[in-house]
Amino acid sequence: MKLGFLTACLPGRTLEELVEWAADQGYAALEVAAWPALGDRPFTATHVDVVGFGAADAERVRALFDKHGLTLSSLAYYDNNLHPDPAERQAVNAHVTACIDAAALLGVPTVGTFVGRDPGRSVAENLRMAGEVFAPLVERAGERGVKIVIENCVMEGWHPDGYPGNLAYSPELWEWMFDLGLYLNYDPSHLVWMGIDPVEALRPYVDRVAHAQAKDIEVFPERRNRYGWPGRAVVREDPWDVGWWRYRVPGLGQVDWRRLVDTLYEGGFDGVLSVEHEDPVWGGTEARVETGLQVAHRTLSPLLVA
Repeated sequence: MKLGFLTACLPGRTLEELVEWAADQGYAALEVAAWPALGDRPFTATHVDVVGFGAADAERVRALFDKHGLTLSSLAYYDNNLHPDPAERQAVNAHVTACIDAAALLGVPTVGTFVGRDPGRSVAENLRMAGEVFAPLVERAGERGVKIVIENCVMEGWHPDGYPGNLAYSPELWEWMFDLGLYLNYDPSHLVWMGIDPVEALRPYVDRVAHAQAKDIEVFPERRNRYGWPGRAVVREDPWDVGWWRYRVPGLGQVDWRRLVDTLYEGGFDGVLSVEHEDPVWGGTEARVETGLQVAHRTLSPLLVA
């Protein structure tokens, strides 16, 4: 198993700067952000522009990673593949396709995205639509030797009332995804606030985890007593501020990383564990983000067998 991080936490850095810094800090891999270049949402970045990506681009990126002894573990484009606007949905699907093609040129094994959701439709209706949307994507990925991995993020901010906006939040939905030919980019933090044991939930499905993310979470039960599970309802200016939990870098939250890494090893996982830095305490400036990544490295690196 190798330790990496998702580059979206440092959107202002070039890929060259990120690779050099990661290698200097002892990281062995990068999960590279590949959102469209004109995007402006938080926790997104364009460190590989997959639009018009060709063989020469792939050679340049491969040479960069080889020079510093790093692995490019996945291309990351997490967006709503079931967007309620048909034009926007088609654009998202098309960008996933471009990521698949770029990953194939690079020899990268996975492309990460979300299932998503149309919040105006029932779960059952969304699942039927997802079967249609993902069939050609899975087929294209398979033809090119790439796996599509879905992060089990709840994406509560995509739903007007804070309910799940990404239909991949539970083992029940993972099994449905696997039937479509999708794989899991496993992140334990999202399960904790939903009341699911992240270790026991993972144990039966390690063989379908093609990539893993390391994000921690800090939960405040006394605040949940006020807001309930969906979070703030009366005043919620930020759709992502539920009011009773927050993400942290590994080691500063409640995930038992020793048990979790051991479960991955026991199940045969030998891929990349990628730190996803969304910690508000160690955010806000590049220097603080770097410190957060260093904290995560100190927490996780002793648990990984070189």
